[in-house]
Amino acid sequence: MQIFHRSTNFLAKLSIFGSLFIVAGLAGAAWEIYMSPWTTQVGTPKEQPVPFSHEHHVRGLGLDCRYCHTSVETSAFAGIPPVKTCMTCHSQIWTNAAMLEPVRASYRTGRPIEWTRVHDLPQFVYFNHSIHVNKGIGCASCHGRVDEMPITWQVNSLYMRWCLGCHRDPTPYLRPRDQVFNMEYAPPADQAALGKKLAKEYRLLNTAQMTDCVTCHR
Repeated sequence: MQIFHRSTNFLAKLSIFGSLFIVAGLAGAAWEIYMSPWTTQVGTPKEQPVPFSHEHHVRGLGLDCRYCHTSVETSAFAGIPPVKTCMTCHSQIWTNAAMLEPVRASYRTGRPIEWTRVHDLPQFVYFNHSIHVNKGIGCASCHGRVDEMPITWQVNSLYMRWCLGCHRDPTPYLRPRDQVFNMEYAPPADQAALGKKLAKEYRLLNTAQMTDCVTCHR
């Protein structure tokens, strides 16, 4: 005696394969969300206590990155400029601008401005600005053209896969040290040869060492 209809086998197979497609679709959707700007915050300007414009200060006024980020060549941390750096100019110009009142208040009270981090790596990741700068990695390679940003935003995901892309082969990104802070620098036609030359000159570690877990996770 046949208990189930003949179509039951077909429906069972269909449900199994359908479940696999549903799981694969959900996994794909989760991956897209994980890599999307909604999660990575790429391209999303962060609201700040003071709407500081790199476009105005860097491109417009010609300030060098190191004028504000004083420790970027010698320290793991690039450094956030103290308010007295801002007041070097703003004690003379725009002295009554309403949007600069938080700067003046900080200078009067000694209470630092609470800036919102734009590039905020997890605490289990060790990143050293100075080693990258001294090995010929330009600011724009990671931070993008900040000289074109009226409000700063993140241009790269900062995910491990993005970091490893460079650590596996940094030669496309290496530049002469005197060009590290040049926002308008463009790689030459012979970048492949230049990158290999600079990698040897800067004594870069080999790929195995640069992709070792302890390089970034200490």
